Amino acid sequence: MTIMADATGQTGAANLRHQVCTKTVMDTSDPDITFDGNGVCNYWHEWQALQKTLPTVEERRAKLAATVAEIKLRGAGRPHDCILGLSGGVDSSYLAHLCNELGLRPLVIHFDNGWNNELAVSNIEQMVTKLGLDLHTFVMDWPEFRDLQRAYFKASVLDLEVPTDHMIFGALYKVAAKRDIKYIISGNNMATEWLLPRKWYYSKFDLANLKAIHKRFGNEPFKKLPALGIWQSAGYTLLRGITDVKLLDMVPEYRKTDAKRLLIEQYGWREYGGKHYESIFTRFFQGYILPRKFGIDKRKAHLSNLILSGEITREQALAELQQPTYDERLQQQDKIYVAKKLGFTDAEFEAVLSAPNVAHETYGTDKEERARYFKMMAAIKPVTRIVKRMKG
Repeated sequence: MTIMADATGQTGAANLRHQVCTKTVMDTSDPDITFDGNGVCNYWHEWQALQKTLPTVEERRAKLAATVAEIKLRGAGRPHDCILGLSGGVDSSYLAHLCNELGLRPLVIHFDNGWNNELAVSNIEQMVTKLGLDLHTFVMDWPEFRDLQRAYFKASVLDLEVPTDHMIFGALYKVAAKRDIKYIISGNNMATEWLLPRKWYYSKFDLANLKAIHKRFGNEPFKKLPALGIWQSAGYTLLRGITDVKLLDMVPEYRKTDAKRLLIEQYGWREYGGKHYESIFTRFFQGYILPRKFGIDKRKAHLSNLILSGEITREQALAELQQPTYDERLQQQDKIYVAKKLGFTDAEFEAVLSAPNVAHETYGTDKEERARYFKMMAAIKPVTRIVKRMKG
């Protein structure tokens, strides 16, 4: 077999038998992966190049100090100066600790979509109680949300987490707007979440796609869920001035292993399994559906990210990949539980899980809406510059 290389010397996954990167554990289950002559994948090279463009340690610390000062200033005189979404996982739990250390006064939002792991709920209670934080639980309208999740199963699309991820951010922005809080502290960070192949997920904020899938396969009216398409997002950010702050990227010392140790020692935080397994649905989706239906083991991306960050070795990652995604008996229990909770019979659930995979784009996208949005922004940008100069 002849392996063709592109202009950069990278070989495309479509032309290869199974191959694993010699630096990370990413492999040809990602159709877009490429390798150099030494078997090193594109993600390794992209990460090395990215490191040269990142702010220095001193610059990141300075940005952290300036950002915290700005949040405190704009939130002065209010009960809370920021919003913090708390899932009970490592990143968000550490953020609660960090906000306290930095003197911020977050309103903690817990998103309840009916799938919480008991350990995650316990972790949230521990953090909130010990830090003395105010907690607001945003509960999804279960009939509507279940109907939306069922629609995604029936559509046979890849990213069954879109309903949850979309509504989480919709809920955070909705609460922030209602309470006139200008900052949302986000747990997204490069150290643990930079690497995720584009073919392994779908846009979380394509409201046109979400509504099209619901219209085709749903039954309940879509009225109460906190939708967050491009126009809603623009309203929150441009008109209301709400800003998403990735605080962990400003902390040079952030390491997941150290954060986990601190949480266990200081707050009695407990381990719940894989990344984002604080949700029973996510555990079943990532640990059962993705590998079996789509041939995707997201642990490869998560572990590779930790290799790139210097937290674990490639050998440790390979050893973990030899283990099941999670306990196989629990997988079967989850399968029964998820089917029942979503209102599928065993036969119906087997049918949707074994149906041919369908691309999200088949049902329509927000491509035209986004084009109109960016055209509008390009038109008003000169006006905003003039206004700023006049104010200055």
